[in-house]
Amino acid sequence: MTRRYMMDMITHADTDVVIVGAGASGLSCAYELSKNPSVKIAIVEQSVSPGGGAWLGGQLFSAMVVRKPAHLFLDELSIEYDQQEDYVVIKHAALFTSTIMSKVLARPNVKLFNAVAAEDLIVKEGRVAGVVTNWALVSMNHDTQSCMDPNVMEAKVVVSSCGHDGPFGASGVKRLKNIGMIDNVPGMKALDMNVAEDATVRLTREIVPGMIVTGMEVAEIDGSPRMGPTFGAMMISGQKAAHLALKSLGLPNALDGTFVGGVHPELILAAAESADIAEA
Repeated sequence: MTRRYMMDMITHADTDVVIVGAGASGLSCAYELSKNPSVKIAIVEQSVSPGGGAWLGGQLFSAMVVRKPAHLFLDELSIEYDQQEDYVVIKHAALFTSTIMSKVLARPNVKLFNAVAAEDLIVKEGRVAGVVTNWALVSMNHDTQSCMDPNVMEAKVVVSSCGHDGPFGASGVKRLKNIGMIDNVPGMKALDMNVAEDATVRLTREIVPGMIVTGMEVAEIDGSPRMGPTFGAMMISGQKAAHLALKSLGLPNALDGTFVGGVHPELILAAAESADIAEA
């Protein structure tokens, strides 16, 4: 067991893409990205149990609301749902999370490092070039113990999907502000579900060279509204982040028309105009 885990650490000490955070967006990104078997992917998740907030719906209720057209992603995953007018409902959020996690982890080019925290970023010549890692329990006890140095995981692209603010939330963009790579992290505004879903997908992007921001972390950096218990934008934002990563790697992707195969309609909707980004 030890030898197997250490070999995984050695293999992914230098990888193509590191995804920080295994919530709905991070897992959707990993699923979409790992369709290309040539891309080596490491997922870093501080919790023992990946999934973030996607195990339950609103106020700890079990049903998961997914706004259309993200139901097309559920069709691909073979997840059943109940049809409503402009959204669908999965009877338990755990159906989505357990299904996508099992599919992602079954792929040979993906490795999940759970109970591992991304403590910092690696930056070389103005470009994010990986993450600084440590056991999550060590990270939580730096104030109670003597120096416990971290390790590193270098990557060509980092996808930050750390969620909204909290103990480990929005840590990617907050660190960018601390080191002067961005000017401000205004935090998300009050809840407006439909506006939030549109903004989260539209503003998913490479925020600085080498680092893509996806999911609710987008709301923290752009000051867009919080979303509430709806998950469609989380999935599509993750898909878009995957194709942004492919584009950064110089590989075929759905955003510049080089992708070979069918392009999901939801990804067409996810394409952001540069003017929208500039205005944001």
